[in-house]
Amino acid sequence: MPKTASDTTKKKPPVSASPERRRELLDTAAEVFAAQGYNATTVRKIADAAGMLAGSLYYHFDSKESMLDEILSTFLTELWEGYDAVLAAGLGPRETIEALVTESFREIDRHRAAVAIYQKESRHLTDQPRFHYLSDSQQKFEKAWLGTLQRGVEAEAFRADLDIRLTYRFVRDTVWVAASWYRPGGRHSPDEIARQYLSMVLDGIAVRT
Repeated sequence: MPKTASDTTKKKPPVSASPERRRELLDTAAEVFAAQGYNATTVRKIADAAGMLAGSLYYHFDSKESMLDEILSTFLTELWEGYDAVLAAGLGPRETIEALVTESFREIDRHRAAVAIYQKESRHLTDQPRFHYLSDSQQKFEKAWLGTLQRGVEAEAFRADLDIRLTYRFVRDTVWVAASWYRPGGRHSPDEIARQYLSMVLDGIAVRT
């Protein structure tokens, strides 16, 4: 496949931009990655969405890989700041699950596109040395959720017959898939969605007799 002009243009060393401009460009890149997929996205497509020339984007980032790295690492850093605070708070197992789910929806509100990228791309990105931290985060994520669910079973806060690994996968997937339909500023706030979700997961949807 012939290379485009943007592919053959020598990349210029990135220069510092204002934090606001850098955030705007990363937000634009995240939306394009989420919509079109990482492999199908070119620097030219990101530049077009940002209303600038492809060569100009190289003044801010040395590659689309660098943009993706910053998008995902920023999302995960903020996610773990919230999760670590919850896990260190000494809450009961049910309260911990509630707080983790709420933090997850807040992150979807703040980083919807990054969550969508993570869902679609993380499996094959972990094969690249630059993105090994995605695998480390996934293992940490699994340990936190499985540990909380197991603690709940042992404390008789959750059913004794609960398959904790199956429950973890169900909760994980049904929370993060919200990135495919959630839009910030919509009818329901992240906390309201979390409350509805937790009511369904923890208490069911059938009327109790």
